[in-house]
Amino acid sequence: MMRRETPVAIVIVLLFCVCGCTVGPNYKRPDVNVPSDYRGLPHGPTGQSGGEAFAEMKLAAVFPDEVLQSLLKEALVNNYDVRIAAARVLEAGADLGITRANQLPTVNVAGGIQNQRTQPVSGNVTAGAVAVQASWILDFWGQFRRATEAARANLLATQYGQGLVRITLISAVANAYFQLRAFDSQLDTSERTLETDKEIVRINTIKFKGGESAITDVLQAELLQEQAEAEIISLKQAIEQTENQISILLGRNPGPILRGLPLTQQPHIPEVPAGLPSAILERRPDVLQAEQSLVASNANVGVAKAAYFPQFSLTGAFGVQSTALESFLGGGLTTAAWSLAGQVAQPIFEGGRITASYHLAWAQRDEAELVYKQTVLQALGDVSNGLVGYNQSQQFRMKLEEQTATYKETARLANVRYLGGYTAFLEVLVTEQQYFTSEINLDQAWLAEIQNYVELYQALGGGWQQ
Repeated sequence: MMRRETPVAIVIVLLFCVCGCTVGPNYKRPDVNVPSDYRGLPHGPTGQSGGEAFAEMKLAAVFPDEVLQSLLKEALVNNYDVRIAAARVLEAGADLGITRANQLPTVNVAGGIQNQRTQPVSGNVTAGAVAVQASWILDFWGQFRRATEAARANLLATQYGQGLVRITLISAVANAYFQLRAFDSQLDTSERTLETDKEIVRINTIKFKGGESAITDVLQAELLQEQAEAEIISLKQAIEQTENQISILLGRNPGPILRGLPLTQQPHIPEVPAGLPSAILERRPDVLQAEQSLVASNANVGVAKAAYFPQFSLTGAFGVQSTALESFLGGGLTTAAWSLAGQVAQPIFEGGRITASYHLAWAQRDEAELVYKQTVLQALGDVSNGLVGYNQSQQFRMKLEEQTATYKETARLANVRYLGGYTAFLEVLVTEQQYFTSEINLDQAWLAEIQNYVELYQALGGGWQQ
């Protein structure tokens, strides 16, 4: 009779599994207010230029400097933050495997041999036994499926977190490299200025000794020389420290860094095709990471809700015992036993723990949704700031070029007037100082323009998928 009822019981269990429901809310992406165009486009709301979107361009197209490309490749392989992020992805993958295993039954096998000697009858009795045990907690309410859904979302969030590390590293290496090239340019300017100032000191000293000018002209010329010398000392310090910074980003010990193109010759697109704002929801790794965190929190609501309902479990065992090994293999005399049992467990009183856990899951889910919306809003702000920063920095740099050219001509004319005896050296002092400061500021303007270019690429989510 038992043999006829067993298949029926198994069929009932399978039907329970197939027909089981998954409690908790299914995920739906929250509505976010995304504008049709970014603020800060160079020609207003319709200022989108055609062609490939900036964020989809390869690193080689965005940064044509071959030395910088080499540094970026090295950093993406050897940087410790990137390697730590990769380890976290492996951890999340392993956690997913552990969580998913809860959906499956567990099967164990155990065996043993016992030797027994009885008195006063001489002789030994050896008995062997093998038993197979299985247990299965049925996922009737979808508790384990929701937990697996959360673990899978956490894995994706960790992968997107790795992408965030990569895009941040690309920006950090590129900005540090351009900062290094700016310092190089300023050092070259300061050294050229120093040579000019030394010549002015020499001429003024000759004129003073010949009685043609006062000692103040010599002292004022020496001020120009000392200003350039002090700037050179400061720049050499900044250059070495920036090289050390880049070396650490590359995963190296501090050391020298190769140079490529000068700062003013670095190619960059005058007008960036930003693409549509809605694309940022699928492009920025921090936005994608925040969304997957929301997916995980949403699934955890289902895990918490399933705790209200009864839990169904099955256990089964089958064992064989014999006094001879041949009995196992040859079909001899053995003793066999099996069992199959089902269990239902329904929580009755938990002191409010289940309800509090459910409310906690909902609160965490609501928090994750707010974080997601905040991340989207911050991303839109980053792009708009990047656009206006890049566009305005180009105009600022062009104005400084005009200003520097004016100061250069003014300083030249002041020197001509001074050597011709038509003006005091004070005019030369002022114009040379203005020209030198303007040249340094122009290098800073070039740096600001290119760094805004880099930050805009980062804000749009470019580079991390390569």
